[in-house]
Amino acid sequence: MNQHAVVIHPEFAPGRRILAVSDIHGNLPFFQHLLEKVAFSPDDILVLVGDMLEKGPDSLGLLRYIVELSQTHTVYPLCGNCDGLVLNFFETDTLDESFFSRYLPQHPESCIFQMAHEAGYDGDPTDLPRLRQTLRETFPQVREWLSTLPTILETEHLVFVHGGVPSLEHMEQLNRWRCMKNDDFRGQGHSFAKYVIVGHWPVTLYHEHIPCAAPIFDWDRKIISIDGGCVLKVDGQLNALILPSEDSQDFTWQAWDGLPVYTALDPQEPSKDSINIRWGRADLELLEPGEELSRCRHLESGRELNILTSYLRHTGDRLWCEDSTDYRLPVTPGDRLALVAKTSRGCLMKKNGATGWYFGRLADKLEKTH
Repeated sequence: MNQHAVVIHPEFAPGRRILAVSDIHGNLPFFQHLLEKVAFSPDDILVLVGDMLEKGPDSLGLLRYIVELSQTHTVYPLCGNCDGLVLNFFETDTLDESFFSRYLPQHPESCIFQMAHEAGYDGDPTDLPRLRQTLRETFPQVREWLSTLPTILETEHLVFVHGGVPSLEHMEQLNRWRCMKNDDFRGQGHSFAKYVIVGHWPVTLYHEHIPCAAPIFDWDRKIISIDGGCVLKVDGQLNALILPSEDSQDFTWQAWDGLPVYTALDPQEPSKDSINIRWGRADLELLEPGEELSRCRHLESGRELNILTSYLRHTGDRLWCEDSTDYRLPVTPGDRLALVAKTSRGCLMKKNGATGWYFGRLADKLEKTH
């Protein structure tokens, strides 16, 4: 794989609506529902800001859908680190022992195994040279498609890149992998003259107090982060950033999370002090186990709170949890809330991308899903 970033500079005609979606992660139904929700048409321009593949259930089906969609619509797919690792497996064996021998056994849903299954591969899944040769022989079009994915798309007012860039100068000289896998990009202090739209780092990781999967608009520094944690988070969503035209600054967004939606009947004030326990900072001490909710102490903050028992995870002696919170949502009667989890003591729900608890009543009638 080319070590330098591949930068493209397409011309986006004035007045054409631009949609940006990142981190689909093989979730074809979410992608299809989102495109339907935003009424995606051949008049629009769709930029896929990387990580189309891996971690989700149907990476190969999603890839084929994107290729088919590109025949009738204007679609610009960019390479993310997960897409790059599939390409890397096609191209070279240099990471077999240091990465793929560990990664693949932990990810049976990998696009690599999806292709192997479709190819009828009946060999040892740890025989990576034979597996690679089978994929090269059976899926040359997939290999070619991945190899042609650019790293960065730049227009007059916008830059799209999966992970991030340190500067807009000489981007074609940047290391390609570091543009794709650029953790905590907003925490690096960069500012730009154009809007830089990125995925890769789920936006909820940036929120200390309230878990929220809505895009983050850093207007002063012109950074827009859009990864809603699709597939990776129990309550994750697939976001679409929307611009009416390339030269507009009127950014809006829509999302799809597949959750059932109910109407709230009772008001609720938001909590003033809450915590967002998120990936990488989720170690716990179990204080009181329960069937639905368990009382835990968050080791980093020392805070005690109830956590869904189904969210608890054990890795050796380590206890941790899926993203959790004690935040209470602000609710007005008539609000539409998406249900994440229901307990006898309240419901974990979403409103405008934010996840929190609601302890009021819900209408019996189920609304359309988000």
